[in-house]
Amino acid sequence: MSLEGAHIIARQDRIPAWSFPYLFIAIIGIGFLFTFFDIFDINVSFIQTCTQIVPGCTPVNAASYLGLPVLLNLVGYVIGALFISPFADRFGRRDILVVTLVITGLGSLYNALAGDYTNFILARTITGIGIGADLAIVNTYISEVAPVGGRGQYNALIFIMSGMGALIAVWLGLTLTTPAAPFPFGLPFAVAGPHFEGAGWRIMYGIGALLAVVGVLLRFELPESPRWLVTEGRFADANRIVSKMEASATSRGGALPPVPTDLPLPTTPERVGYMEILRNPLYLRRSILLFFIWLLCHATLYSNAAGFTVILAALGYAPPVAGLIVAIGVFGFLIGAYIAYAFGEKMERKYWLPVAAVLTLIGGLIIVLGGRNNLPVAALGAIIIFIGTDIFVPIAYAWSTENYPTRARAAGFALVEGGGHIGGGLAVILIGSIISSIGPLGSFLLLGGYLVVASVLAMFGTSTRNKRLDEVAP
Repeated sequence: MSLEGAHIIARQDRIPAWSFPYLFIAIIGIGFLFTFFDIFDINVSFIQTCTQIVPGCTPVNAASYLGLPVLLNLVGYVIGALFISPFADRFGRRDILVVTLVITGLGSLYNALAGDYTNFILARTITGIGIGADLAIVNTYISEVAPVGGRGQYNALIFIMSGMGALIAVWLGLTLTTPAAPFPFGLPFAVAGPHFEGAGWRIMYGIGALLAVVGVLLRFELPESPRWLVTEGRFADANRIVSKMEASATSRGGALPPVPTDLPLPTTPERVGYMEILRNPLYLRRSILLFFIWLLCHATLYSNAAGFTVILAALGYAPPVAGLIVAIGVFGFLIGAYIAYAFGEKMERKYWLPVAAVLTLIGGLIIVLGGRNNLPVAALGAIIIFIGTDIFVPIAYAWSTENYPTRARAAGFALVEGGGHIGGGLAVILIGSIISSIGPLGSFLLLGGYLVVASVLAMFGTSTRNKRLDEVAP
């Protein structure tokens, strides 16, 4: 990095607050809203989907057909994260962000038009490819443009939109794909039935495709990351963007701190993506640790997403009631994201994982100790579980990106978070095969146990809070 480039980055790093138009937060957030809308829309709508496109599928046996589209969606996620997101290190964050949302939107449209099980699975795979790449690049972008003391906070702020996407998907799915029924056995205002047979799930995926179109058009308004521009030697472009950031920050909060005089001048090697990460002892150690942390975290996240209703059924809740409990629990997703936004910068990233583990275990114990047919207690436990399983995610997103240099940040995040989805796929298979033998208590202990082990590993991780990115990852 030249002295000119180091000076530009130092000017950006001294800006103490968000210095882009606040509209940009909404633009990034709409993309996240769509992404998590797509992740959650299959949860409630699949029974209707299956009965429409799979010969012989009924509401009773629909669960047996769910595993393959979920698994291949995860496979697509890993493919997108590992093979598409590194292009953001070569061609820029903004342009590849547009491409990834286009891929995801086309996958959602393909889902809406799918006429059979094979095409539905292919569509889920394509969607997964787009989502995997998109999440890696979005989190990289946020970490590079957010203020030094607010990377975790702004990751969490964007993640609030993810919670909104999940809520919309679950409740819209209940409305469009389940028949009306008295509460708590369903929603009295649900519309699925003879007059609306088979259309609800297609409408849901169609809405997802429309959200993607809006997100793509808005993303063209985003500026490129100044850090990436500096690594490419495009100092004039980087200077122009940072000057606008300085002017915006000055207009909102007065004079800026002086530019530091001790500018780091690390040598920037030829960009080699994964090979640099794997050959560099520092980044290799970090990658191994973060990979296993994400492996365990995704085991909890996907076991919770796929196995929660099954665990509730084992406690004696009818499937419609179990689905409603999960729908209420998803509000915890939103609460957890807000807590991460409000308090995420108060302590080091790695200390949030033990908090998540404790909350997840407490929520599970509340449900089990509440016994059968205790809807209010089960709903409370579900909310706490979703707070626990999601409170650490945006903070861990920020932590993962902070561990890698700008020249390989998207690739590094993809390697550990994207590759860690292997744990989610394996855990979904495991929870389905052993839940009958270990029971509800054992299942919830397993979900929390993954996070306990991840918490222990996290204690060996790098402290990054309130540090410049070039200081953490030269």
